[in-house]
Amino acid sequence: MNVPAGSSSRTRVRLPADVVRPFEVYVNGIAQEEGADFRVDGRTLVFDRELRTEGSLGFWRWLSLWIGIAGTYRQNDSVDVTYQRGGKPVVATKLPLEPLG
Repeated sequence: MNVPAGSSSRTRVRLPADVVRPFEVYVNGIAQEEGADFRVDGRTLVFDRELRTEGSLGFWRWLSLWIGIAGTYRQNDSVDVTYQRGGKPVVATKLPLEPLG
């Protein structure tokens, strides 16, 4: 794949309205570190890498997976945030990913 020099894809993830600090961020179940893996810009998390979800699979793709003809090898990232609400732990899972280009 030819990618022009200096181009990078970034991803934005909007935080749910009730998320307050402190919170923890996970991508595909792996803890992320603020400053190294993402930054907080207002109510959004900004990743300096492309995160993508696979999207919905069509009938033929599901059928081929079900009968074992093909596997699913597409990128399918998941961003989860853990935080406290009323003193109880809460997990916001599979937050929507928005490309920033």
